[in-house]
Amino acid sequence: MPRILIVEDNVDLANGLRSNLELEGYEVAIAGDGVKGLAQVRALQPDLVILDLMLPKLDGYRLLRVLRSDGFHGPVLVLTARGDEADKVRGFRWGADDYVTKPFGLMELLARVEALLRRSTAAPANGAPKPSPTPVRFGDVEVRPATHEVLRNGEPVPLRPKEFDLIMALIQRNGQVATRTELLYEVWGYDSEIVSRTVDTHMAELRRKLEADPSSPKHLLTVRKTGYRLQV
Repeated sequence: MPRILIVEDNVDLANGLRSNLELEGYEVAIAGDGVKGLAQVRALQPDLVILDLMLPKLDGYRLLRVLRSDGFHGPVLVLTARGDEADKVRGFRWGADDYVTKPFGLMELLARVEALLRRSTAAPANGAPKPSPTPVRFGDVEVRPATHEVLRNGEPVPLRPKEFDLIMALIQRNGQVATRTELLYEVWGYDSEIVSRTVDTHMAELRRKLEADPSSPKHLLTVRKTGYRLQV
């Protein structure tokens, strides 16, 4: 039975989420502040964390950063009223796997939880990108699939796991277009019914890390109204 930890200081919301998640068959624990959340993660090693950002004692951003530096690799779903793009980028940069803005639809939240857990535990699906045996180069970037390394001008570039999976999904298409729906399914395990800016936000981060001019990318290209492709 997958174990989920909810770190949320709104007692009614936390209890409501726990009830619905337990009905779906999950084992659920609650922590009411960031300090307790950190202790619970270390003690329980949950399969997934649902994390509010505006927490007492230790805010969600700092908690997320500590969890990742501690070596916690489980998926983290950020749940917050802060919906600005800059806040989302900051959350992804520090290790969030997905981001849901309050108020949210319960069915969408449950679908995202299921997808994150499925993606974190399942073997790659037949349609998922498979590592290329040789390094791939574009511009001053080198991607080494076998070791999950990315270099720029010979220097390592630290990518989050989902960022690496996203660049690999583009590489495997050999310049062909990947739609947002395809990327959501392959990288995050989401069905097409889930509407999300997750792909766009991660792509913005990849451009920031890998493009000489992120505002005018030469390799990670947008295909208008469709998705993205990699120009080698």
